[in-house]
Amino acid sequence: MKRRVFTLAIGIIFGILAVMAASPYVTETDIPYTAKEDALSKQRLKLDIHHHQDAKDLPVIVWFHGGGLTGGEKFIPGELMDHGYVVVAPNYRLIPDVTVTECIDDAAEAVAWVINNIDKYGGDPTKVFVSGHSAGGFLTSMIGLDKTRLEKYGIDADSLAALIPYSGQVITHFSDRKSQGIGELTPWVDRNAPLFYVRKDAPPYIVITGDAEQELYGRYEENLYMWRMMQLAGHPDVKIYKLDGYNHGDMAAPAHHILLHEVNRLLK
Repeated sequence: MKRRVFTLAIGIIFGILAVMAASPYVTETDIPYTAKEDALSKQRLKLDIHHHQDAKDLPVIVWFHGGGLTGGEKFIPGELMDHGYVVVAPNYRLIPDVTVTECIDDAAEAVAWVINNIDKYGGDPTKVFVSGHSAGGFLTSMIGLDKTRLEKYGIDADSLAALIPYSGQVITHFSDRKSQGIGELTPWVDRNAPLFYVRKDAPPYIVITGDAEQELYGRYEENLYMWRMMQLAGHPDVKIYKLDGYNHGDMAAPAHHILLHEVNRLLK
């Protein structure tokens, strides 16, 4: 009896391994994307790409990690894998080694690299969706709304398929405010704030946040105001989703479903 159970278990394990081995998707890691020459940039500015080995012209999702611009590491969410997309996860330099402006510049350079190179990995450079959680959501909005960030790298921000930030700040980021001696509860909007760049001709702008009572420091209300101002500016495709019952950290997992739903809607 024990031998039969053991044999069955071995068979199941080999079956799982066979399915995994047969997957048409692969993940390539630590691909450099920067032209910057300093040691930190060469060490940090790399990205991972999860892509189909044979398909071509697939939509692309660029995913920026969170961490308050002071921490975090690139990763590809499992919920986004193997759904017919190329998924790219870049790292960027972090405070205090660099300023917030340099964090934003790294994100812009990463997206420019994707647009210029993703066809080699089966992606369609005309269908690049940018997303990210928390600090990653902030970077998503900054490089997509402030056109100068991508213009530096020869890319028109309006060519992006959509901006889909998860619970990102739209006022000046709290790490940026802290460096200026401005408190976490002091609303502040300057040129490093997505709210400064409200405009009707931006790419589709889909905002996702957690529960209003469980989010960080009025993060839902920040984004609600951003949504309203984009509407008043005449933007034709701006939405906001509020995930009741989910706090700032927990909201990312269910938000992936919304991301995929919106990507599919926009592709149609």
